Amino acid sequence: MNVVFFETDDIEKKILLDLYGDIDYDAVSHTLNAGNADKYSETEIISCFIYSDLSREVLEKLKRLKFIATRSRTYDHIDLEYCNQNGIAVANVPAYGRDTVAEHVFSLLLCLSRNIPHAAQRTREGNFSAQGLQGFDLYGRTMGIIGTGAIGLQVAKIAGAFGMPVLGYDIRPDHTAAMEAGLTHTSLEKLLAQSDVISLHVADTPEAVRLLSDKEFSMMKDGVVIINTAVGAAIDVKALLQALSSGKVGAAGLDVLPEETAIHEEAEFLREAFSAKHDPETLLASHALLHHRNVIVTPHIAFYTKETVEGILRTTGNNIQAFQEGRQLNVVNGTVATHHDTIIAKAG
Repeated sequence: MNVVFFETDDIEKKILLDLYGDIDYDAVSHTLNAGNADKYSETEIISCFIYSDLSREVLEKLKRLKFIATRSRTYDHIDLEYCNQNGIAVANVPAYGRDTVAEHVFSLLLCLSRNIPHAAQRTREGNFSAQGLQGFDLYGRTMGIIGTGAIGLQVAKIAGAFGMPVLGYDIRPDHTAAMEAGLTHTSLEKLLAQSDVISLHVADTPEAVRLLSDKEFSMMKDGVVIINTAVGAAIDVKALLQALSSGKVGAAGLDVLPEETAIHEEAEFLREAFSAKHDPETLLASHALLHHRNVIVTPHIAFYTKETVEGILRTTGNNIQAFQEGRQLNVVNGTVATHHDTIIAKAG
């Protein structure tokens, strides 16, 4: 059964070789898209990250596809309806990067609090003036964490080490775990009103879409810092731009943006098909954030360390192996038949 791993860089290819060098697979650096899908019409198993096009239009060209192993926690980039209709199982990597993502939160926060990018650029230019680079202490400032799962709790522990009081909000709070992490659960309204720094760690669900918009920004302290390493769509970027302009938000550190897979397609903005699929205003707002002085945007790398990437590839390989053996592991559309079921059906 042939397997293709899309969107792999040299590091990932080396890890795959070490882990699965004795099985039949191909690893390519490019994404799967409408332009190259015909080349993979005989492929039965594919593994992608979030940038490949897994829409109906593309999946229809993969005539023998039986299994998709996404190397991400989220799977909204996959047309699950098409997969369900055509017996294609989909598996994800449900948990990874607890420490990795939590550390990236503070990478962003410290860069913002001490103006590190501007300071580094200034000294590269031979300017050692401190004018305009005054920062602020984290000690004593309140950290608000929205979404207190494994990553959110790890952020709370790190915040505590900086001497930051920590508030948390979650629709299913674990008070015992929160106490161990030094976090106090409260209402979303109180968290927004009392936090100096707000970090998002919500799941990719319909409820998370535009969780922070005009109403929520209006409840916050003036000069609040926003960090988002979770879900791009959780922040209304047009509202965020307005809040930055008014000073309500002092700075933002973003590792995710809404519709980030389409942001680089500037030349496509005016095409009717592109406008039907994406919201041009959201994309333009995201572009504006990329160039805002008080915003740091990183390219979805909060998870991207050697240890986490290896863990993701190992879980993905386990998902594929389970499917080949007729078992379901981390399958998100659980009613779909396994490869073993398919073989039995054909034999019968």
